[in-house]
Amino acid sequence: MGEILLELATDVPVGHGVPAQLGISGDALNVAASAAAAGARVGLLAVLGDDDLGQAIAARIVELGVSTELLKFRPGQQGMYLVHCDPEGQREFSYARRGSVGSTLCPDDVDPAVFSAAGAVVAGGIACAISSTSRAAVAKAAELSPRFVFDPNFRPRLTSVEEATAVLSELAPRAFLVTPSFPGETSALLGCESAEDAVDKLRRLGALHVAVTCGADGIQVGSAADSLWVDAIPAPVVVDQTGAGDAFVGTMTARIVLGDELTTAARYGAAAASLVVGGKGGTGFVPTFVQTQAHSIVDNHGLDGLRNEIHHG
Repeated sequence: MGEILLELATDVPVGHGVPAQLGISGDALNVAASAAAAGARVGLLAVLGDDDLGQAIAARIVELGVSTELLKFRPGQQGMYLVHCDPEGQREFSYARRGSVGSTLCPDDVDPAVFSAAGAVVAGGIACAISSTSRAAVAKAAELSPRFVFDPNFRPRLTSVEEATAVLSELAPRAFLVTPSFPGETSALLGCESAEDAVDKLRRLGALHVAVTCGADGIQVGSAADSLWVDAIPAPVVVDQTGAGDAFVGTMTARIVLGDELTTAARYGAAAASLVVGGKGGTGFVPTFVQTQAHSIVDNHGLDGLRNEIHHG
């Protein structure tokens, strides 16, 4: 659940007349697309404009294998962002989303029957930051879901450290899984200077499981039983790092719902995250689970084949 955004992506610094690629993205859609690709049956709760643009976005959601049954359509402006990215993953974002139709998400949009029966519900800090009604909708979903997954996804342009910390403290006790990033979110929101400390603190706050993503190094996964390290997997191609964290969350959640152990699911999440950076935009390249599974065990000799698959896929 969350906000869907139009995405204009460029390979060159932003300026008049530069070429740009139109895409459909946003953390909620990126997570949903990756979860569907990983084998789960996925619905997406979001609000779209009740116009031709909203219908075009809904059509893209269908293309990504995600159900549109939970979508809401209302009058309003679709949020969007412009991003300049380079192969090293450096990104510059400019947003136009204040008062967007997506930010009108509210508790009445959260169907108790659907959310209490879902194998998992995923929401993030962005959905909590875009409006008070959207934050209340996430809180309601967390109460209803027996397996609530929360990605802090802290964005200083949207919210303050204090507000984001309050949201995390409120939702962690209700969470089946929390997925903060190290060092940015663990330091700012938890005051922790190591991934292990972040696992411990979130567990003390009440989170059942924790997966701290540490960029290109790996993931620290923790639960009541123990805390284990999962190595990152080298990316065959790096074009744009947009959506990598979302791919991790969506893939890991889907594989947990489908019965995989926590660390196995995290390994698949790491594999998916290192593949999606080969595409431009949040959903520019969404690997199939066959590709993700193969990449999770690939050695350096197998990277050339994957580079070719991404280039032609």
